[in-house]
Amino acid sequence: MDFQERKRMIKPEEIHLVSTAQDSKEFNLLVWALNHSSVVGLDAEWKPCRTKQYSFPTVSLLQIACRVNHEVIEYTDSQNNIWIFLVDLSLITLSSIYQLLRDMFISPDILKLGFRFKQDLVYLSSTFSSQGCDPGFDKVEPYLDITSIYQHHLQHKQPGRKMSKDMKSLATICEELLNVSLSKELQCSDWSLRPLAEDQKTYAAADAQCLLEIFAVFQEKVLKVYTPRNITEPHTANGLLGLKEILRTPDVCDNVLRLTFCQASDIVRSTPFSPVLSIPKVSCIKTAPMGVSLSNIISRYGEVILLKELDRKPKTSKRKGKRQSSAGLTYKAKLIEYCGDWQGPPPWDSSLGGDGCPKFLCDVMVEGLAKHLRCVGVDAATPCSRKPEPRQLVDQAQKENRVLLTRDAKLLRHDYLIRNQIYRVKSLLKNDQLLEVIETFDLKISENKLMSRCTKCNGNFIQKPLTTEEAIEAAKGFQVIPNCLFNKNLEFWKCMDCNQLYWEGTQYHNAIQKFIDVCKLND
Repeated sequence: MDFQERKRMIKPEEIHLVSTAQDSKEFNLLVWALNHSSVVGLDAEWKPCRTKQYSFPTVSLLQIACRVNHEVIEYTDSQNNIWIFLVDLSLITLSSIYQLLRDMFISPDILKLGFRFKQDLVYLSSTFSSQGCDPGFDKVEPYLDITSIYQHHLQHKQPGRKMSKDMKSLATICEELLNVSLSKELQCSDWSLRPLAEDQKTYAAADAQCLLEIFAVFQEKVLKVYTPRNITEPHTANGLLGLKEILRTPDVCDNVLRLTFCQASDIVRSTPFSPVLSIPKVSCIKTAPMGVSLSNIISRYGEVILLKELDRKPKTSKRKGKRQSSAGLTYKAKLIEYCGDWQGPPPWDSSLGGDGCPKFLCDVMVEGLAKHLRCVGVDAATPCSRKPEPRQLVDQAQKENRVLLTRDAKLLRHDYLIRNQIYRVKSLLKNDQLLEVIETFDLKISENKLMSRCTKCNGNFIQKPLTTEEAIEAAKGFQVIPNCLFNKNLEFWKCMDCNQLYWEGTQYHNAIQKFIDVCKLND
């Protein structure tokens, strides 16, 4: 049963954790990368706030993904041109990196990419200002927002339909444009705890790297549909490039070769300065001027993030706070208390007339847990509709005698409708969630139950396996079976509900071993 991964995962290879600036190899690498990158992706992480706050959260981690210029990669030991730096703002002295970041944000020779980065910038500015780095950060230029370029230039348009104006998540955009799976399960983890877990580092790095990959798709599309006009006079970002650099530009090479050296020098001296791309006096970053194609993209699509004084103040509600009644406080206390332990018994318990077979309904917040439960042979359904209302979830759980699994504490308000059929999962990671559910509901997991359900739809498999010939016939017009499997005399299994075919390949055996280890079946 080869449970094929249809979408690849983003796996950053060059990850550097910057936690100090004094005599630090990683910090020096960051400075070097910024001096040799024309495009960077930016993101930030902070500890999520569950309650009403009257100040901005403190940013714990800043991710900087650098697309290092190809011409300098050959002088490094790396084979990659994307380097990810995780700047640990909870450990590093903020004053030691403040000027470097400020220079990067306003450098005209570095295009900054972000996903709704204005909020991140507000929190960053507040974090640095609180440590004496005034006036914080107030500007990012040139800048491109991935949301903007996706909505106006990359979104797939269906014939006869208008472009959707709904804000798509970064994970959705990655899935559509890059065919990658970007897990967001660690987004709400506690980023203030140290040391950071390896999964957190990988998650943070992938969030920044995907911005560069999406921009590469956009850049390729722009180059196809937009051809810059022929250049008769060499024009650079600062007018100071020599003849050798000019000859590297294919658009002007032919023109310059027909001129004498003196004439070519006159052209360089007379090249007009661009007030938008003039290089400011910076102390740390001296990035080479970006190429013509990037300059054209910035001139046509570039944006600026400019924080106003109002942006620097936390927004407070204009409504007068209502004094909560003692009954309301008692209800909240009970709700918090209920979030603790499972009360039981579950609806499948024999004392309630159940058949003894555990059945769960996982809402959208724990969809990954549903697949993990199916992998260990547990019946785990997902909502019938894409965006179900709370009452729809409750009705489905009640109708199918399932326990509703969620991370949404608000759903616990509906417990009075289906007694002992809602459980709030506390763990963040899928493996930890799986172990929590197994322990809470005392599930019996055995090796012969692993991979016994369809991970796609939760259906059961046919009792008798298919031969290769039968599988080929069943897959026609529905699923592609790799030719390399035909001579391996494998058995194929078909889901009785969605007709998906599975076989015992490498991924099947890897998955079996994974869940043996996770569930500690060998202990």
